[in-house]
Amino acid sequence: MKRASRPAIPIRKAVLGLAPYNAPEEGRARKLRLDFNENTVGCSPAVLRALSRITAKEMAIYPEYQKTTKRLARFFGVRPAEMHLTNGIDDALHLISDTFINDGDSVLVVEPTFDMYRFFAELAGARVLALRYDEEMRFPVDSVVRALKQPATRCPRVLYIANPNNPTGTLVQRGELRRILRAATGTLVLVDEAYFDFAGMTILSWIRRYPNLLVARTFSKSAGLAALRLGCLFGKPEILAAMRRASTPYPVNSAALVAAEAAIRDPRFLREYTREVLQSRAMLEKGLVRLGARIYPSAANFVLADFGPAARRLVRALERKGILVRGRRDFPREGFVRISAGTRADTRKVLRAMERIL
Repeated sequence: MKRASRPAIPIRKAVLGLAPYNAPEEGRARKLRLDFNENTVGCSPAVLRALSRITAKEMAIYPEYQKTTKRLARFFGVRPAEMHLTNGIDDALHLISDTFINDGDSVLVVEPTFDMYRFFAELAGARVLALRYDEEMRFPVDSVVRALKQPATRCPRVLYIANPNNPTGTLVQRGELRRILRAATGTLVLVDEAYFDFAGMTILSWIRRYPNLLVARTFSKSAGLAALRLGCLFGKPEILAAMRRASTPYPVNSAALVAAEAAIRDPRFLREYTREVLQSRAMLEKGLVRLGARIYPSAANFVLADFGPAARRLVRALERKGILVRGRRDFPREGFVRISAGTRADTRKVLRAMERIL
């Protein structure tokens, strides 16, 4: 057997040590996709109409952001200088690393959580300080506050909080977030509100109160624009101005801008889809308990369930039936499965399939 040849150009140590992110597999289009928390009905028809009106000449020029930024800022209730458009939240995380993290700095996460926090921190050469949710999936706020109150030389450069958290679905309450932000005098705090629409709780207005706070939102979930990759970062104008210096000039494509504007002009679609998901989530939680799984209170568009030893068999059997759910292996033991809540019809289908399998 031939040995793999080494590249002629040395690779950064941070890259060699990275664990690759497991993106969704190809060939998912015709399956019931309850594995990556996507919108299961698609975007608003108004978005498709708007995209169909893009002209050939518009496709040939670089994007212009000013008008869309003003309209989206008005929708979110912020000033344009308090918002920066990104190529999805992944791009926002990369930009945070590029702007604020030096090789050897430390960052703080509470795991299990969104894998890309660790990915981009390690890519920047940072040391990841990882606390953990307990067995009840409670956020360790006291431990987080202690970590933030370290001397300046040992203080984390960035703290990442997904709220609601992925994959637990749990929510850090306002009082706990206030404690954290008051303690984080030397730490930038990112609160990732990707699942805000399903939780109904936000601290977006706090960006004017806390100079070290960034809030992230995405159009990938309730708006159904995951394929176009559009995210928003909110914070003090001074913070965002520094980040724009590290940003590429055209991070968001013109189609995403058109789609986002059309999406916010159809608030009825967003309200109705969110309402459907919340009803579906309640149905899913009841059905999982009936099947004997342990579940955890979710404020997102998915439910985390503990099936114990049956989990791996369940995930594989559902896949054979064309239903995709996410088996989680980033827990101290196996048995956890994350199931997205789409429509009530989606939930009925997956519950019926699980009943037959189990």
